[in-house]
Amino acid sequence: MIAAPEIPTDFTLLQESETHFSSDTDFEDIEGKNQKQGKGKTCKKGKKGPAEKGKSGNGGGKPGGPNRMNGHHQQNGVENMMLFEVVKMGKSAMQSVVDDWIESYKHDRDIALLDLINFFIQCSGCKGVVTAEMFRHMQNSEIIRKMTEEFDEDSGDYPLTMAGPQWKKFKSSFCEFIGVLVRQCQYSIIYDEYMMDTVISLLTGLSDSQVRAFRHTSTLAAMKLMTALVNVALNLSINMDNTQRQYEAERNKIIGKRANDRLELLLQKRKELQENQDEIENMMNAIFKGVFVHRYRDAIAEIRAICIEEIGIWMKMYSDAFLNDSYLKYVGWTMHDKQGEVRLKCLTALQGLYYNKELNSKLELFTSRFKDRIVSMTLDKEYDVAVQAIKLLTLVLQSSEEVLTAEDCENVYHLVYSAHRPVAVAAGEFLYKKLFSRRDPEDEGILKRRGRQSPNANLVKTLVFFFLESELHEHAAYLVDSMWDCATDLLKDWECMNSLLLEEPLNGEEPLTDRQESALIEIMLCTIRQAAECHPPVGRGTGKRVLTAKEKKTQLDDRTKITELFAVALPQLLAKYSVDAEKVTNLLQLPQYFDLEIYTTGRLEKHLDALLRQIRDIVEKHTDIDVLEACSKTYHALCNEEFTIFNRVDIARSQLIDELADKFNRLLEDFLQEGEEPDEDDAYQVLSTLKRITAFHNAHDLSRWDLFGCNYKLLKTGIENGDMPEQIVIHALQCTHYVILWQLAKITESSSTKEDLLRLKKQMRVFCQICQHYLTNVNTAVKEQAFTILCDVLMIFSHQIMTGGRDMLEPLVYTPDSSLQSELLSFILDHVFIDQDDDNNSADGQQDDEASKIEALHKRRNLLAAFCKLIVYTVVEMNTAADIFKQYMKYYNDYGDIIKETMSKTRQIDKIQCAKTLILSLQQLFNEMIQENGYNFDRSSPTFSGIKELARRFALTFGLDQLKTREAIAMLHKDGIEFAFKEPNPQGESHPPLNLAFLDILSEFSSKLLRQDKRTVYVYLEKFMTFQMSLRREDVWLPLMSYRNSLLAGGDDDTMSVISGISSRGSTVRNKKTKPATGKRKAPEAEESSSSDSMWLNREQTMHTPVMMQTPQLTSTIMREPKRLRPEESYMGVYPMQPEHHQAPLDYKQQEEAARQQQERAAMNYVKLRTNLQHAIRRGASLMEDDEEPIVEDVMMSSEGRIEDLNEGMDFDTMDIDLPPSKNRRERTELKPDFFDPASIMDESVLGVSMF
Repeated sequence: MIAAPEIPTDFTLLQESETHFSSDTDFEDIEGKNQKQGKGKTCKKGKKGPAEKGKSGNGGGKPGGPNRMNGHHQQNGVENMMLFEVVKMGKSAMQSVVDDWIESYKHDRDIALLDLINFFIQCSGCKGVVTAEMFRHMQNSEIIRKMTEEFDEDSGDYPLTMAGPQWKKFKSSFCEFIGVLVRQCQYSIIYDEYMMDTVISLLTGLSDSQVRAFRHTSTLAAMKLMTALVNVALNLSINMDNTQRQYEAERNKIIGKRANDRLELLLQKRKELQENQDEIENMMNAIFKGVFVHRYRDAIAEIRAICIEEIGIWMKMYSDAFLNDSYLKYVGWTMHDKQGEVRLKCLTALQGLYYNKELNSKLELFTSRFKDRIVSMTLDKEYDVAVQAIKLLTLVLQSSEEVLTAEDCENVYHLVYSAHRPVAVAAGEFLYKKLFSRRDPEDEGILKRRGRQSPNANLVKTLVFFFLESELHEHAAYLVDSMWDCATDLLKDWECMNSLLLEEPLNGEEPLTDRQESALIEIMLCTIRQAAECHPPVGRGTGKRVLTAKEKKTQLDDRTKITELFAVALPQLLAKYSVDAEKVTNLLQLPQYFDLEIYTTGRLEKHLDALLRQIRDIVEKHTDIDVLEACSKTYHALCNEEFTIFNRVDIARSQLIDELADKFNRLLEDFLQEGEEPDEDDAYQVLSTLKRITAFHNAHDLSRWDLFGCNYKLLKTGIENGDMPEQIVIHALQCTHYVILWQLAKITESSSTKEDLLRLKKQMRVFCQICQHYLTNVNTAVKEQAFTILCDVLMIFSHQIMTGGRDMLEPLVYTPDSSLQSELLSFILDHVFIDQDDDNNSADGQQDDEASKIEALHKRRNLLAAFCKLIVYTVVEMNTAADIFKQYMKYYNDYGDIIKETMSKTRQIDKIQCAKTLILSLQQLFNEMIQENGYNFDRSSPTFSGIKELARRFALTFGLDQLKTREAIAMLHKDGIEFAFKEPNPQGESHPPLNLAFLDILSEFSSKLLRQDKRTVYVYLEKFMTFQMSLRREDVWLPLMSYRNSLLAGGDDDTMSVISGISSRGSTVRNKKTKPATGKRKAPEAEESSSSDSMWLNREQTMHTPVMMQTPQLTSTIMREPKRLRPEESYMGVYPMQPEHHQAPLDYKQQEEAARQQQERAAMNYVKLRTNLQHAIRRGASLMEDDEEPIVEDVMMSSEGRIEDLNEGMDFDTMDIDLPPSKNRRERTELKPDFFDPASIMDESVLGVSMF
């Protein structure tokens, strides 16, 4: 292989006289009649001096003729950016623009090239202009450096990244211009060894720039230039092959018929084409080695993506030259890129190659080397990448089934259950191609057969087998949805599925097992639902989309087909599987998707009667809740007053309910007879009948059967005797709940009398009392049912019932009393906040079973959510939430999201009351700790530390806007201070109050106080302190000292200044460059309340919004005695409450001595206070409402770090582009070193990996 010749790094000019062209595009030069001037001479010479440049072209850049580009020459560095403006506008006259430039180039190529150079500079977003003087006298690197200096660094935008309508098509127009330029110049100008050398030198230099805009734009231009050259090389190769064939054909003729002049002409043409191919080869080598090899591992993902996208085009377009392992390795390595955008380009590039089966032989080594990486990319965190990886594997599968192992395929199979629909659909197509697209030769003769003998029968069985082997039986809907687009005909062959279920197997055919029949019924139901509803299952779609006219027609046709088939077949299926609960439950859902009008128009009434008889029989045979509810929903679907079948179905339903109600009353009368113990048979009969009635009452209004009385009697007897079976109580509670809800619905929807309201009110109150009694039942299931129903009833009949103009329902409003609230709370504490191992009610008693544990946790979460809903909607008192909030840390993993949301909602309702509730929860935990450990506990103990951590979490939830939470935080501190000094020490005043350690917890909220409020809270704290307390320094007084320091931290310093009312994340974080605030700055709140000396709080009154104070003059306190404010001198009124205990007045001398000592300590401890202050500021200002502090990740890329390690593992030696069958004649320039770190864009898995 001959190395590429050197390309000069500056803009070289020809030394020969002006070159003449016979045509701008030279389309007439196909036969090679126009000879090129001075080929092969320029590259051997260095850069010309100014005198030599002046001789080239038309007078060394002097104004030329009327055909010059732009119509006039450059003066004083100003030029008309015609090329850039045309490309920017995106007009369709690109070819005429290029033709004009070619005419200008033919007249004066220096000026034309200068226009082209400035075009690339302008497209990079640079305002600088390359003048003719710079072009003549400056080196390439100097010009780029000059343009870099003139680049506008204030804005990071440049044309390729700018937004807006005018830049929307810029990239495509820019790429189109380069392609048209090469296409129009492909027969002459690109071979003049001047224009292309200059452009390639410019783009290579710009692509090495540290300026992203230069690097990005020039890389894109170079890659598109390369693509255009590849197309030229391909055309040359085709022409050479044609010429060679013509030459061989002419030479093989007999001597008498051989035309020697034609042979000579063909030889000359072949020589011309070979020379042109060599030239193109050298240009491509220069671009590949000068730009691609460095930029495919650039630090910018967009640049890397451009390189990979274009090399994919080269390999696809000219596979003979580029589709080999030497170029494929770049795509293989880049599949480990850290950016999904680049990985995506790798996959799309490979798809274009694998799609062409003729190229498979050239991809064998690459496939074997990188197949595992492609398979692993099906689990890529970027869904778009995963989708394309699966599509690529599908193409690999089609090209050769032996390449992918069974394990590889299984890794894709399970993705049909993915929640992301595009991934699932791609996996479904892969599955279909692998298992369902092949047909046996013998199937060709039975293509027209239907039912069990159709060719789809075996495919349906295969689908069932796959579904069962996947062991995700509850997700049949996701499997169907994944294959819906690619296997519609198979999935809609309901006639075949029906035949497999009803018809007997053929001779030699193995029948379906019971498990396979259940799976087939479930799949059949899912396909019918998908066809009738036309939207993916829950979790797969973003919402119902609007159907097109074609989709609506398909939907109606499918529903008609479903109804005509299963209106006849469903009664037969139900009769066959009537004893199988699972199968019957799925089959009973089919009528929901029927077009009921067909029963009448198709004269299918007898089949409707058969269906109703089967449903009645199923109700009598089964007591399973799922089956009974499915029967109830089927009756509800068929009882549609819009259709003529309504009367027929309504009569059947009424007869069934009549029989069930009469039977229930009879059984209940016998069951509740006094003096007789009910046996198990009687209890079973009552329970089974009650289950049926409850299931129907859920979907149907059974008010005319008056079920409240009998259920009330049953429940009341259970309370009195205490021996009622738990399942009877559970279903009786549920049935009574339905009775009340149906009565409320009737009253709400229609005008009702006062008697109806009073009757419903009475029944509701009585029912709530019954549920309250059952909260203390010994059976956990009964208590859970009573609790759930009670929460629902209290929620429904709360004050919310009157919203929407329903004031007439005011008599129904029910507010729970304190005893009921207490019992509900006790239930939550006893049954929700328990350890997993303590829950003995998991399914089947299997405590170690993960599924049962998850189910039990889900149930407890629902119970907690039901109670929290009562708190949020103020049905119960907010202070009951204190017992919930205090569990936040201990049960964070199980219920943290529910508790946090409850805090948020309660704060929106009443900030002050929410704050009082939070502090109450901390006080409760503190009291519990005291009861357990006594007052002499260790403040470093895990229990106390846990309470402090909980307080810190609570503080985080208040956010950054201190104005919004000002009142709440102040009230929180007030309650905390009172609690801390509430219990005086029985040993005397020289000992700290018993709860003084609580101040250590309270200090966690000090950072949320405004500076003025800190002073006010400090003054309020002093009302509880004696002078002796302020002088104490023993360890037992540390909580008081710590709390005082947290309040004094911002008192005389501007760092905790009042923030504005406009909240933002960075509003309290000072920029390092920001000047410190001075006395001239005026707080925006100061104007609102310049006079705020009035009382702030009053014991008898609720807390009102505190007005903002005047910001005091800020002065240094290092050398100044800290001034102690008296209550009447504070910036705002203090809490006027008196402490519950009074301290004896101190002696005057003692006070004077203490004041002197305090003055000395103030100066000594100032540094310590400043440290505490800065810590408080950092913590208070940077924490969001989230629970945890944000983690800042350093994402800066190293330019030196691991490049040597990476290069050791990869062979980055490049090859010359060898266009078969030509030879390289010249060498291009040695390339500059790359300054970008490939290790920063590669995963660890690619480091140290050798290639081929």
